[in-house]
Amino acid sequence: MSVHLHWFLPTGGDGRTLVDRHAYTDGGIRRDRITPVSGVRAPDIEYLAQIAKAAEQLGFEAVLTPTGTWCEDAWLTTVALTQVTERLKFLVAFRPGVISPVLAAQMAATYQRISRGRLLLNVVTGGDSTEQKRFGDHLDHDRRYARTDEFLQIVRGAWGGAPFDFNGEHYQVEGGLTALPPDPLPQIFFGGSSAAAGPVAARNVDVYLTWGEPPEEVKQKIDWIRGLAEKEGRTVRFGIRLHTISRDSSKEAWATADRLLDALDPATVAAAQQALGKSESVGQQRMLALHGGSRDKLEISPNLWAGVGLVRGGAGTALVGSHAEVADRIEEYHSLGIEHFVLSGYPHLEEAYWFGEGVRPELAARGLLEAGPAPLDGVPAANGRPASAPGGAPLLIAGGR
Repeated sequence: MSVHLHWFLPTGGDGRTLVDRHAYTDGGIRRDRITPVSGVRAPDIEYLAQIAKAAEQLGFEAVLTPTGTWCEDAWLTTVALTQVTERLKFLVAFRPGVISPVLAAQMAATYQRISRGRLLLNVVTGGDSTEQKRFGDHLDHDRRYARTDEFLQIVRGAWGGAPFDFNGEHYQVEGGLTALPPDPLPQIFFGGSSAAAGPVAARNVDVYLTWGEPPEEVKQKIDWIRGLAEKEGRTVRFGIRLHTISRDSSKEAWATADRLLDALDPATVAAAQQALGKSESVGQQRMLALHGGSRDKLEISPNLWAGVGLVRGGAGTALVGSHAEVADRIEEYHSLGIEHFVLSGYPHLEEAYWFGEGVRPELAARGLLEAGPAPLDGVPAANGRPASAPGGAPLLIAGGR
């Protein structure tokens, strides 16, 4: 089992501090009203293209794009970026409660043809009722997961190549069909720490994602989901979502973490903790419990730092250390069964290079990475030169094949 490395597209904004929605006066909706915070970068398509191209050049397999009010739309943003990259895959996050499952199946099929098979799907059920209601979704936490279960059954049914009927509590579909199913079928990533989430993962998904908890807690999650999947006669693979601060020396890495922490004033931390504490997400509550809102003892496990979670929702921990130390921690998680590592760092462009040029060679030397294929191996030449040659435009296959 090799390690699969993925990066992150900050479609809600980026910067040299632990920037999240608090950096914008209006949540980032209007780009001309950015609070004067040093180093804040708006998520313009040109900047996101820089990150995507860097991730591809550095050997990352895919980039995760988030979903929500404070982000650009993941489908539209990433399909645009397929036109300026060649091999990079896009892990598109979306909420199943705000889109028809048959339409989602059709969108995925179209995306696969446009991108030549570079779509991965990250299903986000949603743990914040306020956010869900903003999109017209009024179900409670557990019913949202029950709906996700039905949603994923319908998506896979619609990809089957024949009319598909479904009669459930949340969806009734007659003759659901994707005329040209996606090829290949996108892998489905999914996360959830609640009792309602586990069975959904076991029955439907390819990769179960957890946020970056200490190894012993991650192992408990893996054992839980693996046991549920075995009862369903299925095998589920595992991934983890982490930030990284990797430098040539451990001292440099921790100095960077300290600088990020020093930039957070107590009022910002208190406001963020109050808002995050209202979340219904069990995973979010587990993230908050790692630090309890305190700046003390943020290294909760060797090289695992919980400082990001003081102000950021979702993934709240970072691997901090020398390139070798960060590789050690990845190897430790890998030994537990983690295959996919979805990583990020502030700012995302520079940290991609720190990791790609520092940690990736360490992992390769340990035999944890597969040798990648030649760029666009097997893709026809364009304009008399390989499609991967400098200046070669991405090739769109006519007729959907």
